[in-house]
Amino acid sequence: MRGMIVQAAEEGEMKYSIAHQDKYSRGQLVLRLLFGAIYIGIPHLVLLLFLNIWSAILGFVTFWVVLFTAHFPKSIFEYQVDLIRWTTRVQATLANLIDGYPAFGLKAVSASVTVDVDFPDRVSRGLVILRVLFGSIYVGIPHGICLLIRYVGTIVVMFIAWWAVLFTGKYPERWHGFVVGTYRWALRITLYLGYFTDQYPPFSGKE
Repeated sequence: MRGMIVQAAEEGEMKYSIAHQDKYSRGQLVLRLLFGAIYIGIPHLVLLLFLNIWSAILGFVTFWVVLFTAHFPKSIFEYQVDLIRWTTRVQATLANLIDGYPAFGLKAVSASVTVDVDFPDRVSRGLVILRVLFGSIYVGIPHGICLLIRYVGTIVVMFIAWWAVLFTGKYPERWHGFVVGTYRWALRITLYLGYFTDQYPPFSGKE
């Protein structure tokens, strides 16, 4: 029985981390502010737009497969997680959490960004229906309110952190952790509503 409890606790776990650097480039910071939307945003987001359209189609397929089989198709799962990793690389760069240029490709890796999601052995069909019918109420409303407040704080922290990096070359580690925690919290909600896990997302951005 104890082994079953431990296994259930481990299923659906997610690891989301963006490495904090000891030193940040002031030149890259200013370059991203002035031209980041052009040399990072446009090439990546154009590709991600089409990939997300396919992702939405696969999400629709996943709903029916999970509803009838209680299993998440592994090939679709891997595609969706790879897409999340790519998106996170771009997000982390544009948010000045890391330096460097985000790698293109679903199979690309980054030493600074880690997103790992456990593949679920089974997905509750009852919870699938519950999420479709009432997910916006019991997940969207309480988490949305909390995250809205936290996003306001995150924007303020990111603004102050930009100046801190500009003048000192350092991003205060606690501020960095707060911003990463906001993104981690939001991703947990996405994973729960997308049937990647049956564990209700905690009201926290901690690892």
